[in-house]
Amino acid sequence: MAKRGSEAARTGSRRPAWLSRNLFAISWVSLLQDAASEMLYPLMPIFLNSVLGAPAAIVGAIEGAAEGAMSLTKLASAWINRWVPRKVMVAVGYGGAALGKFIIALAGAWPVVMIGRVVDRLGKGLRSAARDAILVQGVDSRDRGKVIGFHRTSDTLGAVIGPALALALLSLFDGDLRSVLWIAVIPAVLSTAAVFFIKDNDFENRRQPRPRKPRKIAAPAAASKSSTGAQGTLAPKLKLLIWMLAIFSLANFPDALILLHLSQEGFEVTEVVGLYLLFNIAYASMSFPFGLLADRMKPQHVYALGLVCFSIAYGGFALTSDKTFSALLVIVYGGFAAANDVVGKSWVSRIARDNQQLLVQSRLQGLSGLGLLVAGIWAGLAWNLGDGLGTTPLLISAAFGLVAAAVVSRTKLGG
Repeated sequence: MAKRGSEAARTGSRRPAWLSRNLFAISWVSLLQDAASEMLYPLMPIFLNSVLGAPAAIVGAIEGAAEGAMSLTKLASAWINRWVPRKVMVAVGYGGAALGKFIIALAGAWPVVMIGRVVDRLGKGLRSAARDAILVQGVDSRDRGKVIGFHRTSDTLGAVIGPALALALLSLFDGDLRSVLWIAVIPAVLSTAAVFFIKDNDFENRRQPRPRKPRKIAAPAAASKSSTGAQGTLAPKLKLLIWMLAIFSLANFPDALILLHLSQEGFEVTEVVGLYLLFNIAYASMSFPFGLLADRMKPQHVYALGLVCFSIAYGGFALTSDKTFSALLVIVYGGFAAANDVVGKSWVSRIARDNQQLLVQSRLQGLSGLGLLVAGIWAGLAWNLGDGLGTTPLLISAAFGLVAAAVVSRTKLGG
């Protein structure tokens, strides 16, 4: 406690040590990028289906390919960090996301949209684990849930601003989707420029000239190597936890298919965007509370609560076409998103050593993304089974979520 108090004193303010300037800088970068992404994202399935003529299977395949590209890049990010500083990875990643949005705005056929989405997600894959590793550098393990929750709240606030802007712009441009896609490029570029304000120990250490030392002295080289944040073998229980969380993602198909389901149920374009805005408001408002709970309770119990929210939302979407009830389900789904993202990341972060933060985040996010790829493919192929409109894959995933909640709540892999 004394150490944490002294850290607060060194900040020169009364704010907690975990509420650092770097946290604010990263949060602003994420807010701008998410504002851009979420202006575009709720329009994507409608743009693909109604403007470019792509069926549900293509929508699922595009999102699956994008998530797969992102996941493979995340898995490789710890390896890339051997040569590239984390801050550079973050900058290039946000720049790639901006380029991807530019390609989508140009698209006249769905294959071009696929290219744009893949480029966008490659950028996200390159930056995400590196950014999250920077986010927790120097943060006490007992505060990491709050740090990640605060960041996710800011990030998702951008996801609230994005759909709100999309609604306003749709009204301004008489429903012209492509004009909105072009404007989404602007905050994406601003986000890339804002990376300049992030401070990273890895980046600063590599910029400093290395003093010449005798070859026989190996300790400083080892210390320098560990500072990259991706060294050593992960503990068995940490590997098991990552695989357990990743396996669940096989049931969590891309949100674009949820939006397509709502559109096919009879919601207008502006209503779909409005529901997505509602989802992001719920997601943003619950991210910090879930992070706080993860710091104070066993993370497996908080994560299991999120899985219950997932099952209620997916099962409800499958069984109702009532617009009011669907809106309530969207709020419940926001609770799952907060728990899945915030609690999952902070859970593995608490167990991993400080010099393994990039590695552990790349493994978790990469494997989970590959699961999302598989989920997007099988859900898209099964979309028209039974009553159609995605009812069958939604019910399958809801049942899987309940089983996963029971398993996770009983696990001994606590942080």
